[in-house]
Amino acid sequence: MFTSFILVGIGGFLGANARFIVSNWIKKKCSSSFPVATFVVNSVGSFLLGLFIGLHVSNNLQLLLGTGFLGAFTTFSTFQLESVQLAAEKKKKLSIIYLASSYTIGLLLAFLAYNLGILF
Repeated sequence: MFTSFILVGIGGFLGANARFIVSNWIKKKCSSSFPVATFVVNSVGSFLLGLFIGLHVSNNLQLLLGTGFLGAFTTFSTFQLESVQLAAEKKKKLSIIYLASSYTIGLLLAFLAYNLGILF
């Protein structure tokens, strides 16, 4: 049990820092009303989690990479907050596009990656 906590903790530490670095890099490269950084991070995270599960990685790797790293790398709370902020800023259409595309792309990437993982 202690090993599980350590694996999740290490993964979480690395994932949170990776999200911070990647998000800031994307924000510097792409100035937009659309929350591109969160969209990209969550899309990549959906793909990678689907792939890891499809590959049937060991329980320890699931804890380290899935629960820890990707749990901290992806960000549901920021996604929800940005959706609300867009609506509050009278950008309701953009908010709906953000919500719909995030869910659709996230599910599609997770599905594709899972099936890709099963092939290997």
